[in-house]
Amino acid sequence: MSDKRKGGPTSSVVTTTALKRPRAATSVAVVNTSISSGPLIQSVERTSDLQAPIIQLSGHTGEIYASRFDDSGQIIASGSQDRTILLWNTYGANENFGIIKGHKGAILDLAFSRDSKYVYSASTDATLGVFDVESGTRIRKHTGHEDVVNTIDRVRRGNELLVSGSDDGTIGLWDPRVKLAIDYMQTDFPILAVAFGELGSQIFSAGIDHQIKVWDVRQRASVAYTLSGHSDSVTSLAVSPDAQFLVSQSMDNTVKTWDVRPFAAEPRLQHSFEGARSNDVEKNLLRASFNHDGSKIIAGSADRTVVIWNTQQPDKILYKLPGHTGSVNDASFSPYEHNVILSGSSDRTLMLGELGTG
Repeated sequence: MSDKRKGGPTSSVVTTTALKRPRAATSVAVVNTSISSGPLIQSVERTSDLQAPIIQLSGHTGEIYASRFDDSGQIIASGSQDRTILLWNTYGANENFGIIKGHKGAILDLAFSRDSKYVYSASTDATLGVFDVESGTRIRKHTGHEDVVNTIDRVRRGNELLVSGSDDGTIGLWDPRVKLAIDYMQTDFPILAVAFGELGSQIFSAGIDHQIKVWDVRQRASVAYTLSGHSDSVTSLAVSPDAQFLVSQSMDNTVKTWDVRPFAAEPRLQHSFEGARSNDVEKNLLRASFNHDGSKIIAGSADRTVVIWNTQQPDKILYKLPGHTGSVNDASFSPYEHNVILSGSSDRTLMLGELGTG
């Protein structure tokens, strides 16, 4: 996807500003725990160990396309049109402890290694990057794609593997210790989203053909089955924690869940959720994901909100959270404190906050 989009200025809520290495943040704006401008904060009762109920992280000079917690929930990585990855502490003063450079194009997607020592990146410069979190240095540059790399995912179990999807129509399978790809799966359309199944034996892919393909990695040229139901480009895929369900987000303004268990009965489409809007002009890759136990779904929306649903109540929006002044391109739940959420926006900021008890 193009990296020519521009983000606008944003207003402050509770702000922590990025500082260049090796300086550490020395102060944070005063916290007002009586803020009540949305469902994130309904009262002064605190529900997390965050420094404040809602925190704005500023430092990028371009739109933020990807925002990620590591598996411990203690570190945040954000990737931007400005070609940098910023690393933040989730707790304490929310210091920006690292500014990673190395890509020649916008950062479109990110993933952490399981041990949180490395961050993996996908970029418009047609490469993947492996960067050391502690030093900020690039460990490896993966080349082989011939166009923009839109998406990346890391396998959950077994040997560390990466999967990527590109505008060149290929899905790449990578060992992060080796420069060149293990293999490619060729399709006829640009790939906008990929995700691994639990053991890495399946790969899910989707793009501008509106369909989700399920690949058998053991027979890499083989599509096991196809999931149909979206009517526009699919921009996001994520597997539930128990690996039994898949969530997809599309430019058709829906988020859908699918039963991807072996031998599941047709139709595999479970539910369709509305409330997260795409943008016909910017065409940003908006992303959705599950929470820690698969009971909730969170999605970014082009109407500047974060939307949350119960997975079994598609007709009811639990939260539609304001705060950003640009399209919300990425949103996720913390794996550590399960009522903490993170979002990244075209307004060039991250919002880190806690859900209330109501």
